[in-house]
Amino acid sequence: MQIKNIFYLFILVLFISCGNSKLLPVSSFYEYDKNLPLQDSVILLKDTVAYKLFYVTFRSIHNKEVTGMLTVPKEIEKPVPVIILLHGKGDSKTVDYIEYGNTLLYKNGYAVLRIDISNHGDRLENDYDFDFKGDTRYWTRDIITQTVFDLRRAVDFISTRKELDSNKIGFLGISLGGITGTIFCGVENRVQVPVIVLAGGQMNLMFGKKALSSDTKNYLSIIEPINFIRQIAPRPLLMVNAKNDDIIPPLMSKLLYKKAKKPKQINWYLSKHHDIPIDSVYTDGIGWFDKYLK
Repeated sequence: MQIKNIFYLFILVLFISCGNSKLLPVSSFYEYDKNLPLQDSVILLKDTVAYKLFYVTFRSIHNKEVTGMLTVPKEIEKPVPVIILLHGKGDSKTVDYIEYGNTLLYKNGYAVLRIDISNHGDRLENDYDFDFKGDTRYWTRDIITQTVFDLRRAVDFISTRKELDSNKIGFLGISLGGITGTIFCGVENRVQVPVIVLAGGQMNLMFGKKALSSDTKNYLSIIEPINFIRQIAPRPLLMVNAKNDDIIPPLMSKLLYKKAKKPKQINWYLSKHHDIPIDSVYTDGIGWFDKYLK
């Protein structure tokens, strides 16, 4: 972690412990040097009648290389509005439900940039347990914070591409991608339209008797979606959730939605976390993008 971000984290913990909300907003942790070179690489993988597919890499902060894929539909007036698409825990940019969404989005006139979450997909470095409460809790937190930085650098990358409309950027994140994406969209106002799927807030509820301890609050402060969701307004927010979610308790989703400011909407499906009707999720998302982004 860079010295600058260690300093931010130290001050952040101090401000939370003292209860002084005017000292430093948690979003300040996610500031970075925007003039750092992207060192990007774009390789054409496929050129079809309907789209071009590129393999993309670029440099994020902490000298991390981000891997992704960019789909640009053909026969559509350029520049094209673009959706950043983010997968869930343990998956990658090429998992089936992301591939499915990529296809639906480009067929509806959107370019799609899908990246691997830190330590996922082509970026896998360590096979540690992703656990907010165990021995790898700080490593787990670093996965989320690094990915927020990576997503901000993804916006920097989009801004360099003439075929992409950097004034029309949407986001769709699922599960861990939705939790991380809530933070990202809160700190990154260049994203005009967020769609957050299967995410929740008030993560300290997972900690039982330790839920209200200062240690738990300090640990979660920079990755707690509730601390960031109000900053999305006045951009239109859509949340999509499962009524019988067995991973993200519906109460956490309701608390997150309640904290968001208008304009906002939440859609519920009678399903569990892993059997939510993914076609309906993307239909909802595309409808939201068509209404507010195009």
